[in-house]
Amino acid sequence: MKTIRASIIGFGAVGQGVAKVLLGKSEYLRSIGIDMKVVAIADSRTSVIDPHGVDLASAISRKKDTGTVGSETVSGTEIIRTVDHELVIETTPTNIETGGVGLVNMMTAFERGMDVVTSNKGPLALKYGDVMEAAKKSGSNCRFEATVGGAMPVINLACDVLAGNRIISMEGIFNGTCNYILSRMMEEQAPYEQMLAEAQELGIAEKDPSYDVEGIDTASKLVIVANSIFGMNASYKDVTVTGITRITPEALSLANADGFAIKLIGEVNDSRINVAPKLVPLSHPLAVGGTLNVFSVQTDLAGPITITGRGAGSIETASAILSDIIGIYKI
Repeated sequence: MKTIRASIIGFGAVGQGVAKVLLGKSEYLRSIGIDMKVVAIADSRTSVIDPHGVDLASAISRKKDTGTVGSETVSGTEIIRTVDHELVIETTPTNIETGGVGLVNMMTAFERGMDVVTSNKGPLALKYGDVMEAAKKSGSNCRFEATVGGAMPVINLACDVLAGNRIISMEGIFNGTCNYILSRMMEEQAPYEQMLAEAQELGIAEKDPSYDVEGIDTASKLVIVANSIFGMNASYKDVTVTGITRITPEALSLANADGFAIKLIGEVNDSRINVAPKLVPLSHPLAVGGTLNVFSVQTDLAGPITITGRGAGSIETASAILSDIIGIYKI
């Protein structure tokens, strides 16, 4: 049995999802030789630290009741610097402008020789080469399946399951908010603004939806795919991006009459990274509805492989984090 001491840095929806998943899967983890002990949790204002293991159920309950995880004010970065543990689970919010505190947390962890599993796109979309070089230099593991497709195994499929194949290209729907809005616009013959408001009421879209609807979220994910799978040295500025805000119900109806759906498609190959609304045949595997995500990878040996699943959600994203943890520590 290998005891792994971990911190959860960032205790919003994803961080709480990780805590719930670790609680629910503790017996399974022990059955494969992993004894997970969360010794610290930090949110944006407070923290809780216990070298013997934080009570995860209590932490979740307190966060729900009070809005804070603990009574201490030690920051997440300071926890990484001062608390003895092997694994940092970095789930702070994405900052696509600077990488935010997530980048600081990851680099601090690598300075201490710690492993990192993250759902935070910002650091990897902006500084992928620097992050991976720092991890390599320190002998640390850095895993980030949760940054691209939520529950869908995009990175692990291409790098592990399809090892030996040359990945020729990848394309897909990487943002459930956009997919929901476009699907509902078609179903209701309603304008973009109306369906955006519906998505916001349901919690599918943020109060400020620009990150999703302008294609920024999809572009950030594609940069990570381009760098980790295609070996590029790309950043967000290398992506050609067009969002969905100018699509009309009339355009969707005309496309449908001709046997097509309009979807926000992200594409990566050896030389190009692009995000834009595209016509997709209704019979095509990429023509999924609702909040579903889908991606298709073209390989030289296995041909096309397509996976559909939930690209967001706290438990779904936590499932990818759990998979990465198991990938590092399974005996």
